[in-house]
Amino acid sequence: MNMLAWLRFAVGCAGASFAVAVTAADEIVIGQVAPLSGVLADTGKDMVLGAKIYFDHVNAQGGVHGKQIRHVVKDDGYKVDETVRLTQEVIDKDGAVALIGFAGTGNVGELLKQKVLEKASIALVAPYTGGEILRKPFNPNIFHIRAGYADEAEGIVDQLVMLNMKRIGVMYQDDPFGKAGLEGVEAALKKRGLELVATGAYEKNTDKVEEAVRVLAKANPQAVVMISVNRSTAAFSKQIRAVSTVAQLVNISVVNPKEIVRLIGPESARGIGVAQVMPYPYSASIPVVKEYQQMMKKYGPPGSELSYTSFEEFVGAKVLVEGLRRAGPNPSREKVMRALETLNPYDVGGFPLRFSPSNRVGSRFVEITVIGKDGRLLR
Repeated sequence: MNMLAWLRFAVGCAGASFAVAVTAADEIVIGQVAPLSGVLADTGKDMVLGAKIYFDHVNAQGGVHGKQIRHVVKDDGYKVDETVRLTQEVIDKDGAVALIGFAGTGNVGELLKQKVLEKASIALVAPYTGGEILRKPFNPNIFHIRAGYADEAEGIVDQLVMLNMKRIGVMYQDDPFGKAGLEGVEAALKKRGLELVATGAYEKNTDKVEEAVRVLAKANPQAVVMISVNRSTAAFSKQIRAVSTVAQLVNISVVNPKEIVRLIGPESARGIGVAQVMPYPYSASIPVVKEYQQMMKKYGPPGSELSYTSFEEFVGAKVLVEGLRRAGPNPSREKVMRALETLNPYDVGGFPLRFSPSNRVGSRFVEITVIGKDGRLLR
């Protein structure tokens, strides 16, 4: 059984067993809408896995105030309308007390536009997006544990300029996610008296990057910042290197380097930079990483691999569970939101986060990693 099938089986069985064995008063429902199919399926799989292993651990220890966590997962295929429909379903029909780990700036942005979270007075913890439109203006329903795309862009541009690379282009997904990253790069360059030499866009839910390759190759930049997901990043990286002398490619944090290597091979992926907004999950140098690695071994499916994505949602699950604990034995949606505001600071294990009534951006941590010659990610 592959990991995606295992996740669906495990979550499905959990839901079925709870329906028979316990009443609503004995459980806490946490909803997660994630892309388990489509172009972001590998990312969605890891997002669900990271949250699930921590919830499994908490349940094995007796739950939260004696209540078991029921992790309800729904597949939106990275489609905005499905995100909205399924979020409403998990709130209205499943009775979720809180939400965790959705993907997509445009997807979550539509939830805000339609006031789905606001009307339900429900918290969404650890969305897998750094879009500034989800952070400004202030939105009380979303608790971000990752730095924003503007923070990532600043870190990337700072690193490139330090290496004397000032002719910079951007390849981006033509949607709110991609445009948010593009604006971040433009702002970071403007701060240094620089401008983009070229931009190339591609359509969401495709890897049709040929036009972006053509435009950027013609401009001959020293570096290209990619605001894209796994398949489009892989396709663009391979194609641009075949027709251009671009020295450096670097992507924001939403890609899975192992998936890039799988798609185009270690030689084609070698040297691609990837911004990261979480501590390095492959070395147990801080307590939360050690805890994550142990729980992956104990609760993950056979053959499951460590990743930044599953680690990020593991951290998100820790944050949410602490909020549930502080909300008391009978947590309501409003009580959970108020409890999360008290995590100021909250150290998950060597990685501090800060929330308050006026702050929902828990971290601004950014570092740059590089895919090495053997496909491994290097700091």
